[in-house]
Amino acid sequence: MTGSASAQSAKSAQAGQAAQQHRAVLAVDADPVPADRRPEPGPIAVLPEPEQTFVDAVHAGGGTVAELSDETRGLVWLTYRDAHGLADVLKTHPQIGWVQLPYAGVDAFADVLAAEDRPGLLWTSAKGAYAQPVAEHALALTLALLRVLPKRVVARSWATEQEGRSLYGLRVVIVGAGGIALELIRLLEPFGADITTVRRSPEPVAGASSTVTADRLGDVLPDADVVVVAAALTGGTRHLFGAPEFAAMKDTAYLVNIARGGLVDSDALVTALADGTIAGAGIDVTDPEPLPDGHPLWDEPNCLITPHQADTPEMTAPLLAERIRLNVRAFLDDGRFVGVVDPAEGY
Repeated sequence: MTGSASAQSAKSAQAGQAAQQHRAVLAVDADPVPADRRPEPGPIAVLPEPEQTFVDAVHAGGGTVAELSDETRGLVWLTYRDAHGLADVLKTHPQIGWVQLPYAGVDAFADVLAAEDRPGLLWTSAKGAYAQPVAEHALALTLALLRVLPKRVVARSWATEQEGRSLYGLRVVIVGAGGIALELIRLLEPFGADITTVRRSPEPVAGASSTVTADRLGDVLPDADVVVVAAALTGGTRHLFGAPEFAAMKDTAYLVNIARGGLVDSDALVTALADGTIAGAGIDVTDPEPLPDGHPLWDEPNCLITPHQADTPEMTAPLLAERIRLNVRAFLDDGRFVGVVDPAEGY
C-alpha cells in the first residue's frame, strides 16, 4: 500500500470511528404514531440552508429533498436561532405535516409550538440524540469542581494546602430523567455514587438508588454532594433553582447545569457562590446567554463556565443526521418517529 493510500485509509478509519463514537440514549422507546395522526408523506424541505450532511440523511431515509413549495409535506429545520423564520414557513405552508427540530430542547420554539398546536402537525426533536456527549461534559465539570481545577488553572505558584475530593461514593442528585440523565447514571456507575433522580413521574429510573417526584426536590438537596441539572426548560421549570434551593444544599455541595440556563436563577447563583452557600458551580448554559462580559459569574473563582459547548457540531452532526434518517423513514413508512414533542408539555 502506498503512503498516500495508507494515509487515506487511516483518515477513513478515523472518520468511521468518529461517526460511531456516540449513539442516541432514549428515555422512551419509539412507538409507532397512530395511523390517524401520521402526517401525509411527500417532499421534504431542509431549511434555512440545505446542508449536505442532512440532505444526505433525508435521502438515506428514502425521502426526497425539494425546495419549499405547495408540495412540501415535511420540514427539517436546522437552526435554533430563527424561530420567527420557522413560524413564517408554517404560516405560509400549512400543508406541512411534520417538522424535525435540531436540538433536544425546544424552548426556543415555544411560541411556534403553541401557535401551531393543531391536528395534522407532528413535531420531533433531537431529544436523546446528544445525550452521550452532554453527559460526558457533565461528568467532566463534576470532576473538575471536586478536584478544585477552577482554582488550579489560574494558580501561578505551588499550593501547599491539600484540597480536592473524590467522586467515589458521593451522593449525586440528577434533576431530570431523559437521555442525558440515563447516560450520566451509566458513566457514574464505576464511581459507586449514590444516585437520586428527580422527575415528574414517581416511576423508578434504572441505575438510580432512588427516584422522587419534582415536588420533593427540596427533600433530597440537603444530602447531595453534587446536583446535576438535566431537565427540560418549560414554563413550569424556569428558575427551578433559586435562593431556597441553594439554601437547602450543603456548603460543600456543587451545582452542575448542562441543560438550559433559565433553569437556574443567575442572581441567586451569584449570591450563593459569593456567600459560600454552595461550594461551587459548573455551568455550560447561562441566563442570559451568551453570558455578557463583566457579568458577576465571570468573577466567581468557584464557578467553572463553558460556552454551551457540551456538544459541538463535530459531535452532533452525525447524531442529528441519524435522527433525521430514522424520522424520514417513519414519515414515509412505519410511523416509528423518534423524539416526538408534546407541544402542551413543551418537550
